[in-house]
Amino acid sequence: MKHYKLTLIALFMANALTSTGCKEDGTGWTPDMISDDPVVEIPDDKVDISNIHTFKAPLYWSVYELCWQMAQNGIPEYQMDMNEAEWDKAIDWIATNLKPYGYDMLCTDGFIPMLCEKNEHGYMDKYGSMYLKDIVAKCKAKGLKLGVYDNPLWLHGKDETPIQNTDNITLGQLRYDATTDVVNYPNEEDKFFTYAVATHKGAKEYIDGFFKHYKELGVEYIRMDFLSWYEDGFDRGMNEYWGNGIVGRGYGKECYDKALEYICTSATRYGIFTSLVMPHLNNKAELEKKYGNMVRIVADTGDGGWKHFSEDKRGNVFDGWPNCMNMFDGFIHWSQITGRNKVIPDGDFIRLNTFNTDAEKESVISLQLMAGGPITVADQHNTIGDNLKFYQNEEMLALNTDRFVGQPLLRNVRDEKSQIWYGQMSNGDYVVGFFNRDNEPKKRSLQFAEIGIEGTKKVRDLWKHQDEGETDKLEVEIGAHECKIVKLSK
Repeated sequence: MKHYKLTLIALFMANALTSTGCKEDGTGWTPDMISDDPVVEIPDDKVDISNIHTFKAPLYWSVYELCWQMAQNGIPEYQMDMNEAEWDKAIDWIATNLKPYGYDMLCTDGFIPMLCEKNEHGYMDKYGSMYLKDIVAKCKAKGLKLGVYDNPLWLHGKDETPIQNTDNITLGQLRYDATTDVVNYPNEEDKFFTYAVATHKGAKEYIDGFFKHYKELGVEYIRMDFLSWYEDGFDRGMNEYWGNGIVGRGYGKECYDKALEYICTSATRYGIFTSLVMPHLNNKAELEKKYGNMVRIVADTGDGGWKHFSEDKRGNVFDGWPNCMNMFDGFIHWSQITGRNKVIPDGDFIRLNTFNTDAEKESVISLQLMAGGPITVADQHNTIGDNLKFYQNEEMLALNTDRFVGQPLLRNVRDEKSQIWYGQMSNGDYVVGFFNRDNEPKKRSLQFAEIGIEGTKKVRDLWKHQDEGETDKLEVEIGAHECKIVKLSK
C-alpha cells in the first residue's frame, strides 16, 4: 500500500500541472502508416464501435521507472524531466535491442509535467522540456511510434479556450456546475484534476478534438488514468491517506458511461488504441470491456518485484479500484472478461531488474503472455543489466503475435489450480503454463483431456527451447517462483 500511495502522490502533483493555461503563442498500426496528409474525419453514423477489439496487446517501453526513481529520490514533480539526450538514448536502445522482437513503441507517463503551450484548442503538446511532435519525429526516424499518457476528461487549457466545432462553447463551460450537475459528493472538491463533465454541451466535441489532435501528431496509443476517481470519486487505496477514500465529486455512472462512449467513438474514428487505467470495473467491467481496448487489472507497479507480481494482498479481490494488488490475482480474476476479440488485460509495467531470480523473471513475462496482456518494459538502458534476454524470447513472443489469450484451469485466486494456465493458438496448437507462486517446490499435473485434448501431443518447452517427446499428460515439479511453459502440437 505504501508504494501504491507514493505512486499516486507523485502522479497527483505532476498532473496538477496539466490544468495550467496555454500560452498565447499558439496498436494495430505501424509507424510507416503515419503520413502528413490531413486527417479524414468519419461521420458519427459511419463509426462502428460494435467490434473494437481488433488490436493485439502492445509490446512497448515506458518512462515509468525513470519517473519512479526521480520520485523516490525526492525530486519535486515540477522539476522532473526526461530531456532530449535521455529520449535519444532510450529510443536508440529500444530500436537496437527490442524493436527486432516486435516492441514498436515508447510511451510517456505521469509525474513529468504535461503542458499545453502552443495548442490553440487547449490540448497537451509538451511533456516536460520536450514537445510531443519532436519525440514523435525521433521515434519515427527509428521505425518506432510514441504513445501518450493523457486523459480526454482532463482540462489542460484556459477556461476561455474555444472548443472546435461548437457554437462558441469554451473549456470553462465543461467544468462542474453546482446548480445543474448531480454528483456523488457535492461538498467535495476534485483532487488535483480539472474535469470535463461529459454530459455538458461541448464535451463530445472536446473529446473528439483530443483524439484528432493526437492523430495529427502521429500518436495512436493513449493511456488514460484515474477513471475511478471520475466515475464515483472514491479510491479504496486512498482510505489510509485521506481517511475516507474520497478523492473528488464523482460524476456518476451515467456521466462515466457517456464519457467512455464518446472516447470510444472518437478513438475508433481516428484509429487510436485506448488503455483504460484505474477503472473500478463495476458489474464485471460492463462499461470498460465495451468501450476500451485494454484495461488495468492490478494496482501500480511501484517498486515492482515478486511482491507486485504475486504476493501483495495475495488471495484477495476487492470491490472497486484497485480490485487486486498483485498481477497474478488480477489476471486470474479478470480472465472472466478476456479472450480472443475481447478486451485486453493490463498488468502494468514490468521492471525485471527488481526481481531476484531468473525463474521469477521468466514467470512475470510468461503470465502476461499466457493471459493475453501486453509486455510493458520499464527497465532502462542503464538498469536492465543482463535481463534483455527475457524480453527477447521469440517462442514466447509468438503468443503475442498470434493474439493468444489463455485462462486458468480454475478461476479462484486461492486455489492452486489457478496456477495452471492454458489456451489454443490460431493454428490449433495448445500452450500450457505451470506456475508456482510459493516459496517451496510444487508438483503440478495435467491430463490433456482436462482441457479438451484427445490423444497425445508433442511437447516443447518454450523457455528451454527443447522438444520433450510425446504424451497425453504432464507431471512436473516446479521450483519456488518458477514456471514451465510448453507448446502442445501434432
